[in-house]
Amino acid sequence: MQHKCNIFVNNNYILERIDAKCSVLDGFGFGQDIGIDLGTATVIAYVKGKGIVLREPSVVAVNNVTNEVLAVGGEARRMLGRTPGNIVATRPLKDGVISDYTVTEKMLKHFINKICGKFVFAPRIMICIPSQVTEVEKKAVIDAASQAGARRVYLIEEPIAAAIGAGIDISKACGNMVVDIGGGTTDIAVISLGGSVVSTSLKVAGDKFDEAIVKYIKKKHNVMIGERTAEDLKVNIGCVYPKIQDVEMDIRGRDLITGLPKTITIHSSEMMEALAEPAMLIVDAVHSVLEKTPPELAADISDKGIYMTGGGCLLDGLDKLLQEQTGINVMIAEDTVSCVALGTGKALDNLDTLDGRARR
Repeated sequence: MQHKCNIFVNNNYILERIDAKCSVLDGFGFGQDIGIDLGTATVIAYVKGKGIVLREPSVVAVNNVTNEVLAVGGEARRMLGRTPGNIVATRPLKDGVISDYTVTEKMLKHFINKICGKFVFAPRIMICIPSQVTEVEKKAVIDAASQAGARRVYLIEEPIAAAIGAGIDISKACGNMVVDIGGGTTDIAVISLGGSVVSTSLKVAGDKFDEAIVKYIKKKHNVMIGERTAEDLKVNIGCVYPKIQDVEMDIRGRDLITGLPKTITIHSSEMMEALAEPAMLIVDAVHSVLEKTPPELAADISDKGIYMTGGGCLLDGLDKLLQEQTGINVMIAEDTVSCVALGTGKALDNLDTLDGRARR
């Protein structure tokens, strides 16, 4: 039977603890402690004492006929858009939450087995969740991790984990603003005394940037391209702020008029036009959170600046655009892609304290 209890430790940044599989061995240090950034695009795992041990795309290839998992991670990602009818390569997470429970469970099981190997005891796992998830979405994450082999499951909000990973001291009574742009969601939060004062989560992030590029190329050039080509364009020449020098890149796609393969040249100025709308949605969301922030905390943010984390913030010029629109200094964290996983890893140090208080 599952048992849930709210835990308030280290200024409330660990949301809750769920006993997934109770055992007489609990609390005696058996098994590994794993922190997982369960991202829409990438799964990053942190093991206490070892650091980041796994970084894999959250893609699973399944045989439709036998329901057998054929590949997980990087191998499955190479199959995207290139599979026969009986094999489907999918992303089981969409917009930061689980869209296919069964496949997510299998993916987590594969990754946990890869991390733990032949370890006898089940691990304790801490998983990041977006700041505005529903109770149903939380339960889906908890159940998937429990069924995948976790002894206990802990949840932590992504912007808080990102702030810890970026090296911000969130325990003090001063405002810190974090903008975490991942693959499926952008989480924006004002943090003080270890908790979110004002936060929002919008489903505009890396994947929406890719979709905007696909739509733009289709509309302007009458050429259909895939997700991977759109991502290559975004990484290599994508920008949301004018560049000093216009750069270009050749891509191949399917001509929608002739139906034949076609090579076209795309310029960074076109990418700026394509990405303007989703970028401004993020800027507007930051502006909205700042409007709701108490005056004292807003003054702190004005002094300290806004911290950007997540792979999506690496989009060229996004920090400059945000700084221009808000008038506040914007800083990109040192290891943006791994920030959430690193923060989760630092939070793992408190698990023994959590379990000790729960027993008492």
